[in-house]
Amino acid sequence: MGSLGNTQANNFHAICVPYPAQGHIKPMFQLAKFLHAQGFHITFVHTEYNLGRLLRAKEPGSGDGLERFKYETIPDGLPPSDNADVTQDLPSLNHAIMTTFLDPFTKLLHKLINNDSSSGSPLTTFIISDSGMPFTIDAAREVENVPLVWLWTASACGFLGYMQFRTLLNKGIVPFQDSTFLTDGTLDKIIDCAPSSMKNIQLKYMPALVRTTDINDVMFTNCGMHSAETTAKSSAPVLFNTFDAFEHEALNDASELILGPKYTIGPLQLLLNSVPTDNSALTLGGSNLWKEDSECLRWLDSNHLKSVVYISFGSIAKMTNQNLVEFAWGVANSKQKFLWVLRPDLLNGENSVISPEFMSETEGRGMIVSWCDQETVLRHPSIGAFLTHCGWNSTVDAICGGVPVLCWPFFAEQQTNCWFSCNKWGIGMEIDSDVTRTEVEMQLRDVMEGEKGVKKRGNAVEWRRLAEEAVETTCGSSYLNFDKFIKEVVLPLKNKGK
Repeated sequence: MGSLGNTQANNFHAICVPYPAQGHIKPMFQLAKFLHAQGFHITFVHTEYNLGRLLRAKEPGSGDGLERFKYETIPDGLPPSDNADVTQDLPSLNHAIMTTFLDPFTKLLHKLINNDSSSGSPLTTFIISDSGMPFTIDAAREVENVPLVWLWTASACGFLGYMQFRTLLNKGIVPFQDSTFLTDGTLDKIIDCAPSSMKNIQLKYMPALVRTTDINDVMFTNCGMHSAETTAKSSAPVLFNTFDAFEHEALNDASELILGPKYTIGPLQLLLNSVPTDNSALTLGGSNLWKEDSECLRWLDSNHLKSVVYISFGSIAKMTNQNLVEFAWGVANSKQKFLWVLRPDLLNGENSVISPEFMSETEGRGMIVSWCDQETVLRHPSIGAFLTHCGWNSTVDAICGGVPVLCWPFFAEQQTNCWFSCNKWGIGMEIDSDVTRTEVEMQLRDVMEGEKGVKKRGNAVEWRRLAEEAVETTCGSSYLNFDKFIKEVVLPLKNKGK
């Protein structure tokens, strides 16, 4: 960076604390790699459970032996899992985050600060915390008032959605009286209190954590409302994995709610492209908690330009067996080529199994894997569209690949991302939550072969150009914002002691 040479960076120690789920670990790891490439010392804090998964998924020797990049762990307080390679139950995990994570993290922070002092290295320590880990602000205050920076790993529009929870609560809209709200048209109502960037948005496109009949629902109160409000009101700097041109209106609305300075520094995966190929940070590899299938990239090489649909519902989404059957036969009937990431735990309470009849029908034009390097897949020239759950990482990956999306949102702010993809960014087409094979077939044909697909793809390619522009090292908005963050937040820490 222009404002921070490696000599100065060696005096800084960033303690990175991701929320312990794949979709949050990935952007935090990308940021940690970029900081490491600038010369920072990094301590990356996993839960014991997730570090075990990461080490099993990594290629042998990947990321070993880097002096300035270390992993530390804290326990998650949850009972041992029968399956060591699945995302943990989120309500249980969020309850643990709010009740048991503070003490072990505070002890770890004490240890790291003391090690900095005794090592003879004048390290300036600060915490970069996922906004979904709000206990870190209490630990930072307790341990020598360690400076803290938030990383908001979701979209800016998702942040706005969570910040509406308090208003919806005060208006008596939530919690809902009973489960009939799901089918009686309640979710179709326009949110008249939404900020200008969300004008005419319906309740069903608010983050799905709002869909509760329990005012004490841990996902609504803690994961949604509390995390967003703590981030907004703490006055600590906030980093967003987005870029100004893409979420300009939402970012303007968010600025009115956030007390501290905010910096848009994404897409982080493209920011990493500015790191020289001989930099040791790049040997750290990826952050996937599942082992990647690399054979699919060779299979993609054998296909024509824009001829393959990539299908993935991320690391958390669940569906019924009937959902899976409808998706499968919609894909089969569309006659499109496909690469499908089918997690073993995708189904509710069952193993994800595709019928022999589907495999026979699609023989020679499809490939199914359990996990892959999604960024690389979506940049592959053979990919023509992405059937997705609309998680923020997947949305960013689609933009960086210039690929239009078919949206089937499941959880959290995915519904909000879906609305923006279809109504603001012009890259998306929505599939109804009650998915049918007929709709899947029609939408796939439309996005791959129809005029609508051509228009959506053109918009996605233009967003890719603007994303690449944002990380240019001389004038890109995200690159300059990162430089500004270093000057305004990091460098002044040296004048405050450790």
